[in-house]
Amino acid sequence: MSESEQRVIFIFPGQGSQYPGIGSDLCAEFGSARHVYEQASDVLGYDIAKLSFDDPDDRINLTRYTQPVLLTHHIACLTIYQELAETPLQPVAAAGHSLGEYSALVAAGALSFADALRLVAKRGELMGTHGEGEMTALTVDLETARPLSDKHFCGIAGLNLPDQTVVGGASADLDALEAEMAQLHPRKRAIRLKTEGAFHTYYMVSAARHFREELNRVIIGQPGLRVLSNYTGDFHGEDPESIKSRLFFQLFHPVNWIGCLQAALDDGIDLFVEFGGGIGSGEGPAEKRPNLEGIIKKFTRRAKPRPAYLPAINLETIRATATLPG
Repeated sequence: MSESEQRVIFIFPGQGSQYPGIGSDLCAEFGSARHVYEQASDVLGYDIAKLSFDDPDDRINLTRYTQPVLLTHHIACLTIYQELAETPLQPVAAAGHSLGEYSALVAAGALSFADALRLVAKRGELMGTHGEGEMTALTVDLETARPLSDKHFCGIAGLNLPDQTVVGGASADLDALEAEMAQLHPRKRAIRLKTEGAFHTYYMVSAARHFREELNRVIIGQPGLRVLSNYTGDFHGEDPESIKSRLFFQLFHPVNWIGCLQAALDDGIDLFVEFGGGIGSGEGPAEKRPNLEGIIKKFTRRAKPRPAYLPAINLETIRATATLPG
């Protein structure tokens, strides 16, 4: 299809979609994927392929390693898709959830892969070092979550869906929040997340102040695609310095994924293609499910016309998506 017939957005998931073995299927069959991992290892100074595939020292879930692992996998999946597709889909926009926003900027040509790796490696290191607290996903809307969050000195960390709000805070504060929510809203759930800190809340202010120095060291160019900002929930402008400032604010403000999805719909997006990551109890890449699929399909279920969705997260799904006409 031509761009006038189909408006495509490439999307990239964030933390929580990493797993041991990630990317091993791609590198087993494609030299271009191996090259992506070699590039990443050269930039990072350690063997990211070994860490991703084998995780010998149980480091893949440490934030400082999780973020480069996912960024590398995102770009490897995108690279293989573009290699396999006879007529690759041509996106008009890109977006990513939290860490995934950096992959979106790479896909848009605003950030080099090497600079993005340096940024997310430092971002992950700072978030792990300076971060405190934990995070909980609440199956309630923002209006219900905010009074509880404020009362218990927690912060709103993410707006994933109208009925899914993530909060962050000290462990004891989250315990108290969850106990009160169970009394007030017994049919709602509070799901404690496995993170190294209360990301995207005031607990990340110190990390963000240090991260600003790293942002100042890289060159961000004008994006070739429109890229959605987690901080604003709308599209970035063309000014590279404004993009940097929004990446800074993203660290200690909620991920406005609701806003991003609504902005995509308002822009006429009718196909979401998700690259990289994977979730589920299966051990290997072939057994994983896409991270953002459920959120996207739930959010867009009442849109008319309803956008389509395609995964490109492992060898099987990349090949299937690559066979479709662009």
